[in-house]
Order: sequence, then structure tokens, then C-alpha cells
Amino acid sequence: MSQMFDNIAHKYDFLNHFLSFNIDKVWRKKAIKMLAPSAPKRILDVACGTADFSIDAYKRLQPEKIYGIDISEGMLAVGREKIQQKGLKNVITLSLGDAENIQFKTASFDAVTAAFGVRNFEHLSKGLSEMYRILRPGGEIIILEFSHPRFFLVKHLYNLYSYAVLPVCGRIFSKDSSAYSYLPESVQQFPDGKQFLEKLKRIGFSNCKEKTVSFGIASIYFAKKEN
Repeated sequence: MSQMFDNIAHKYDFLNHFLSFNIDKVWRKKAIKMLAPSAPKRILDVACGTADFSIDAYKRLQPEKIYGIDISEGMLAVGREKIQQKGLKNVITLSLGDAENIQFKTASFDAVTAAFGVRNFEHLSKGLSEMYRILRPGGEIIILEFSHPRFFLVKHLYNLYSYAVLPVCGRIFSKDSSAYSYLPESVQQFPDGKQFLEKLKRIGFSNCKEKTVSFGIASIYFAKKEN
């Protein structure tokens, strides 16, 4: 898995924005906005990739510190370069890390975020349990992830785009078509919507909510760790 993401790291940001028509930027903005009322001071960005979510979160929330972890050193290298260019290396720190065995202490963060990463967890419940563990009581979690569109027309157009267009563009621009064939397959297997909310509840989270965006192409999940 890490090798696949290392292979596409150099083109990951370009392809994300190009293939989503920049809608991914709007999704991230909406997700981060849901954390604004609690004004978290310490945030952990799980499966942070090239740090787009971490950078946006700092810009909009102004926390004291953001840590990002990811299994791909190639993606982290791109993220660190962006952080350096924006002069944010003192407030955003990226490191190699496994979401299913997070290296931080229990109850050490006010918020945990993950954008387009949880569907890649080998053991989803274990990863979510780790995210719960490192949250302080009263802390919040925001997860942005692709989902299964419910509307008939949107569903069929989305499937056509995912299975026909994405792999071709991935092969042309990133030289690794397998990564962009993997994306729709991983989305298809992900337990979205009510199933995912139930998983969060079983872990121990409360106040679990889902907000769909762009006709259900993606969902923003919010949950809280009670006192």
C-alpha cells in the first residue's frame, strides 16, 4: 500500500484537484468548518498524505499544533515541502505513522481528522479505536471520505467516471494506473453512511452524524468522545 502511494506522490495533488474539478477543496472546507465551534488547540491528521487537510485546518482554525501521520514517505515528503514553502513548519509536523498503531499518548488531542484515508485501513475498527484512544474527553473527530451516491443518475455517471475515466487519466499522468483502479474498488468496499455511523458508535463515539456532499459522492462524518 505505501509503495503505491509513493509511486503517485509527485502527481497526487494535481490529479486530486484535476480529477475532482477542484470540488475536493470545497469538501475539505466544509469538513473543517464543522470543527470551528470547538476551536481545537491540538489536532492529529491521520493518513495526512500531502498535508492539504492539515494546511487548510491551520489556515481556518489556527490551532497551536497539528501533527500529521501517514504510511507513505513519498507523500510526506511532498507535504513537508508545501509546509516549508508556507512557513508553517513550526506548527505542522508530519511523520511516518500507522493509523492502526498511533504513536501518541492516550487523550492527547482535541480533534482528529482524516480525509480520504480511512477506507485504506487494513482493519477499520482498529484504526477508529486508535483515533478514539488519542482523543481527550470531549474531543471531536471529522472524517471526510468517498461514499456511494444514492441518486440513480449520479450513481451511474459516477461509476462510469470512476471505472472508465480515472484509470486512464491515472495511467497518463502518474504512470501508475493501478492506483486509480484501486480508488473506485476501495470506495465500493467501504461501509459508508449508516454502516459507518454504527461502527463509530460501537467504538464508543457519541453524537455521530453524516453530512453528504455533492449528491452523495462524498460524506463528512462527525463524532465526539464524551467526558
